[in-house]
Amino acid sequence: MKKIHLLSLLSVLIYSGAHAQVIARFTVKAGKLNRYNSVIYTSVPASAGIPVTLEEVTGNKRIPVAVTERAGQLCWIMEGNTAAGTERKYELRKGVSATDTVMTARRVNGHVLLAQGGQPVLQYNFETVHAPAGADTVYNRNAFIHPLWAPNGVVLTNIFPNAGHRHHMGIWNPWTHTLFEGRETDFWNVQKKEGKVRFAGHLETFSGNVWCGFSASQDHIALLKDGTEKTAIHETWLVQAYPATNNGARRLWDFTSSFTPATPTGITLLQYRYGGGFGLRTTADFTDKTSQVLTSEGKTRRDADSTRARWVKISGATPKGNAGMLIMNYPDNFDSPEPLRVWPENAEGGELMFNYTPTRMKPWQLYPDARYQLKYRVMVFNNDITAEEAEAAWQDYAYPPEVVVMP
Repeated sequence: MKKIHLLSLLSVLIYSGAHAQVIARFTVKAGKLNRYNSVIYTSVPASAGIPVTLEEVTGNKRIPVAVTERAGQLCWIMEGNTAAGTERKYELRKGVSATDTVMTARRVNGHVLLAQGGQPVLQYNFETVHAPAGADTVYNRNAFIHPLWAPNGVVLTNIFPNAGHRHHMGIWNPWTHTLFEGRETDFWNVQKKEGKVRFAGHLETFSGNVWCGFSASQDHIALLKDGTEKTAIHETWLVQAYPATNNGARRLWDFTSSFTPATPTGITLLQYRYGGGFGLRTTADFTDKTSQVLTSEGKTRRDADSTRARWVKISGATPKGNAGMLIMNYPDNFDSPEPLRVWPENAEGGELMFNYTPTRMKPWQLYPDARYQLKYRVMVFNNDITAEEAEAAWQDYAYPPEVVVMP
């Protein structure tokens, strides 16, 4: 009896000690939307130590949940379906996570490779990538994303596509028509030798259980008539990639561009039909005959150009199977929902260039010492997704679940 009593007392002490380790409790509210594999962010309580663990509480069960902590924020995936009007509860504890670090960012030969396990997600090139032999060296470029992979291994982007558009570089976002210190300056069409974008030397990488990514500084450089250079815009990219869902068939990643004028006079981003925002040159496998474009407003490649959209879905056939991407525009972006530049079907054998272009309808004055931001979320997928699934993904991005923090 004494032995049983001591064991019972020990169990109580262990139970009490475990609960003493709870740092915070979270209630995640779905709100008015049905949720599916939502990305959850919330602030870390001041008392939180490193490392931490997270558990979902369902009745008497506590289910370990992968979590990543960085810069005062926690991130996890609220897996599966969460119906509108329902709640899910979590507890944060001090301690070493039982889940492995599966999302990694590694510097390799002049680029950052984001991966999940052995599966590559995307590559950011911070060292110069040289243009094809015989091309003008003005096209040499860094500070862009390529390749971007679909979950099935298909490369969805293209660089240096042809002699007419050597300046198209995977995913990139230079401003095209600007007024900088009294001179119109084009940072997109580098062949004009007015300006270009360069990696600016600062790079951080992050690996974790729930997301991996990088932060990179890059500058818009004006090439002056006297042969000198002057920095016009300081920019920072933050890219965060999350684990694949839907049995590995879909993946989300977030793209944030933060920027500020580099001189006391600021810079005006003039109205123009393309440039800035989110620029994408797709794989050469995507042509007018093998691919499709669909926007949130029901537009296709035939009539999407110069319209506005919350999201744009681009999908098609490749030698490795069907795949595509959904590019989502954040509601707080300048002149959102942003206007689109979508190449017509007869462009370059039907190949595709897409651009969210915030200044297509009106100019944007950037003032010195002010900070500006554009945000996008991208879903890459195997096969295809429906318009209803695309809209649900955008709604979840634009209006994330509410997180209530309780000590």
